[in-house]
Amino acid sequence: MRFEIKHTTRYTYDDPAMESVCELRLYVPSLPSQRVEKRSLRIKPEVPVVAFDDFFGNRVEGFSVYFKHDRLSIESVARVDTCEVEVSRAQLEATVGETRQIANSRTRPLFPFLQPSYHVAFAPSLWEPARRFFRPSEEIGPAALALNEWIYRNFRYDPAATDISTPVDQVYAERAGVCQDFAHIMLALCRMNQVAARYVSGYIEPGDPETGQLVGAAATHAWVEVWLPGGTWWGLDPTNNQVAGQRHVVLAVGRDYADVAPVRGRFKGGAKNQAMDVAVRVRRL
Repeated sequence: MRFEIKHTTRYTYDDPAMESVCELRLYVPSLPSQRVEKRSLRIKPEVPVVAFDDFFGNRVEGFSVYFKHDRLSIESVARVDTCEVEVSRAQLEATVGETRQIANSRTRPLFPFLQPSYHVAFAPSLWEPARRFFRPSEEIGPAALALNEWIYRNFRYDPAATDISTPVDQVYAERAGVCQDFAHIMLALCRMNQVAARYVSGYIEPGDPETGQLVGAAATHAWVEVWLPGGTWWGLDPTNNQVAGQRHVVLAVGRDYADVAPVRGRFKGGAKNQAMDVAVRVRRL
């Protein structure tokens, strides 16, 4: 499938800002599941942009607006071809116990994805649901799918229920949130069972011919990748109860949302308030 993705973020200040500093993770990478045909980044006011790769391999773009301004616009446009990446039957049929044992031999690259992190706490209230999943004799593929479906069936999508600061134990108690909350819950339950898993920030096509409207297309979407023996990261989307496929476009990966926020920054000046407007359009070509 081929998509054009346009991601626009606009800031307006009630009094001019004297300086703004921003860090972006909006660079769509080429991966086995996706090939980027072209990509552009436009900043207004126009300023130089520098780029580097972070610890997790994400391309980070940064800039500073070092003069007075009352608005800031960031527009990233990418044209991406996606394809299905086959996961072998042997990888999915490995037991949870075998997967843990193999992962233990790869401690260094997998260590960050086995530990609690800023948004993924091993809260006491999560130990009870954690014990329901990933028994050592179970196959890792069906076990991960069962957790993916359990979150989909038992949590309500409600943008008003949480914000980025809501802890996972509160999300679990209220059984409501958005895609990033469901990803954080799934990451916690995986890692508490010594199953390596990482957070994925990206985009999703708004509609699926088989299931209808997909949830999470209005802005950046979030899902989880579970590590399988053989080194494959297998994408699962608990918000839509799907295996991540051609309608998912990866933007960045990390331990949780804090590692992959699409736009992060600060400003100096007399402004007491800023308004932010974000628009994402995923269009199939």
